[in-house]
Amino acid sequence: MERELDNETVTRAYARWAPVYDLVFGAVFERGRQAAVAAAERIGGRILEVGVGTGLSLPDYARTNRLFGIDISEPMLRKAQERVSQLGLENVEGLAVMDAADLSFPDASFDVVVAQYVITAVPDPEAALDEFARVLKPGGEIVLVSRVGAEAGLRRTLERWFSPVARQLGWRTEFSWERYAGWAQGSHGMRLVERRLMPPFGHFSLIRFAKVELEAAADLEHPAVPAGG
Repeated sequence: MERELDNETVTRAYARWAPVYDLVFGAVFERGRQAAVAAAERIGGRILEVGVGTGLSLPDYARTNRLFGIDISEPMLRKAQERVSQLGLENVEGLAVMDAADLSFPDASFDVVVAQYVITAVPDPEAALDEFARVLKPGGEIVLVSRVGAEAGLRRTLERWFSPVARQLGWRTEFSWERYAGWAQGSHGMRLVERRLMPPFGHFSLIRFAKVELEAAADLEHPAVPAGG
């Protein structure tokens, strides 16, 4: 069984990544970032970006959206704050150090929650997803760009082999689709809207979950019994 990540390991890893993150990952993950922003802007409004990192995505959002970015890494957030200041991104409400699994926002605070390359880099992915759903308004969406682990074959073998190294770098290689689907099935009022492969190499996917309106959620949990049933 894969040993889980912990916040200390992740924090140390991304403190090391902060000075070179844009150079190493900027171009590689560009299409995924663009897809996430486009998906978020189908709804728009107040958007929470979890794992905002150095703020690479922030300039890509329309200025009509209100943005809040959080990250567990203070060095990464310092880079994000520099970007916000240099570009005059007045639609960014704030940036804060925060644990994805313990968000300090009231329920139903955001129209969209975006998390790019985050779910496989947090100690408790399901707890983080629960928090995303909690702070999301009914009718809103969770937009993920995330690794989906291989189920079998050579890639699965390589992921298992590389897993100890990946943890020290701050992420998991093994994270099956069943965990995403199982979370959605067990959550209250969340449904899968889209799953689409993203580069590089199709190892990542754009995944969208919608939070159904309160009345619809109640109907899903307590379906009506037909007359005479």
